[in-house]
Amino acid sequence: MEKILHPAATRGTANLGWLQARYSFSFANYYDSDRLQFGLLRVLNDDIIAPAMGFGTHPHKNMEIVTIPQFGAIKHKDSMGNEGVISSGEIQVMSAGSGVQHSEINASHEEELKLFQIWVLPETENVTPRYDQKKIADIIRPNAFSTVVKPRSVARKNELWIHQQAYFNIGEFSEKTETTYTLQQDGHGIYLLVIKGAVVVDNEILGDRDAIGIWDTKSISMTIEKDSRLLLIEVPMN
Repeated sequence: MEKILHPAATRGTANLGWLQARYSFSFANYYDSDRLQFGLLRVLNDDIIAPAMGFGTHPHKNMEIVTIPQFGAIKHKDSMGNEGVISSGEIQVMSAGSGVQHSEINASHEEELKLFQIWVLPETENVTPRYDQKKIADIIRPNAFSTVVKPRSVARKNELWIHQQAYFNIGEFSEKTETTYTLQQDGHGIYLLVIKGAVVVDNEILGDRDAIGIWDTKSISMTIEKDSRLLLIEVPMN
């Protein structure tokens, strides 16, 4: 088993007034040659966006983009004709493929918006752009990891999917739990971020917003403290 630790305090930062961001990997004006990506996980941004502010219309190409609101709601609009609001308890997926333009704005004029913006490199380039969003409350199991985004090849009808062999899992733990996560495929690794709470993995103690990347193993055992919420992303390592 190989691992890399990313304590919360070591993340890159940005404060643009309307945006306060924490970057797990090199992004925008933050660059660290040792933190370019984890396998095919390229971006994991932890953003706080001021009321009625956000990212105006801008382009993307050949990237799988997953957005997970933590508090508040996003107003989305794109060049494919999609327009709507994504609230906490929902997930947004967009395959930029051959090219798409979109905007993401805080839907509230009074409250901050908190979200995770995640990019994964695609397994196939220049696909037809696509967009989807879904509520995930019905698939979140208590005191366990629940898969909320899957590869297209294994996703069933009405499940969120992306053009990559990647699995996004959310864990909601109201009780102290010992569990083992088994990787879906050889050559994969996991990137585990503590949204809140605490977890012990391979004798490492992680707290709020700490993260660990683990690879060269078939499974990972962990002890998760009560009242914890975790994000676990399994991705190909190359």
